[in-house]
Amino acid sequence: MINPLLDISTEVKHALTKGLPIVALESTIISHGMPFPQNLETAQHEEGILKENGVVAATTAVLDGKIKVGLSEKELLHLAHSGPKIVKASRRDIPYLLSNKKDGATTVASTMIAAQMAGIPIMATGGIGGVHRGAMESFDISADLQELAKTNVAVVCAGIKSVLDIGLTLEYLETFGVPVIGYKTSELPAFYTQKSGFNVSYKMESAQEIAQMLKIKWGIPLQGGVLVTNPIPKAKELDFEIMHKAIEQALSEEKKLGITGKESTPFLLGKVKDLTSGYSLKANIELVYNNVRLAAKIAKEYVR
Repeated sequence: MINPLLDISTEVKHALTKGLPIVALESTIISHGMPFPQNLETAQHEEGILKENGVVAATTAVLDGKIKVGLSEKELLHLAHSGPKIVKASRRDIPYLLSNKKDGATTVASTMIAAQMAGIPIMATGGIGGVHRGAMESFDISADLQELAKTNVAVVCAGIKSVLDIGLTLEYLETFGVPVIGYKTSELPAFYTQKSGFNVSYKMESAQEIAQMLKIKWGIPLQGGVLVTNPIPKAKELDFEIMHKAIEQALSEEKKLGITGKESTPFLLGKVKDLTSGYSLKANIELVYNNVRLAAKIAKEYVR
């Protein structure tokens, strides 16, 4: 029985009925990830990449008292124009937003929830949240990690956002049994760059190999997601040292301003963008497209 609070678009419903490949996309990248009109252009291009590859796009959001899976052009435009006025919606926010008919842009965690409700096993994003630096005192840990521990969706990303504590995030994922796959790499990518100094759980060379592992994991069944990390293309990555300095400066300013919680990551990414004269935003957009392409390949292999 379909949940009455779940609103699946006609195109996505058709794809689910016919067993066609589908990739879920988050909407926080639209409302909080970048300015207008780049946010709208990026969202449209993500969906375009999937369509070109024979895959149905299922962008998610909380709108008009419903969890939406598959957005119209009008809904994408609404999210893009409204920007940060839209609530950044993770797991804890969904019941409140639904009951009060308020709009929310889905994070990785809430996109995973929407995707699993609809029966979509693959999603693409830029990077995941994780354990924040200084979490030993603040206990600031993204809800993305707990969602990966219990929700059966594979998240294709460019690694853990480099403004976070990558080592502690990997330890957290290991504790909760979340496999971290490196697509054609043994080293975990760090969002804007291909290197982080940390290893993935397993290196896999093809979308077919990844899809096969997903089938086996959930067929056993072993509950929980899989993190598929996909390095930003070499020609698009940013200099590691420049990024390190920009991140350290952004973290210092965040501490002075006392910014915490769900506002932390958008602030840090915005600050890094300013400190790198916009180059980090360009890299962010490129890595998202790269992840969508890989997610499309995995989704096609998964339905075969």
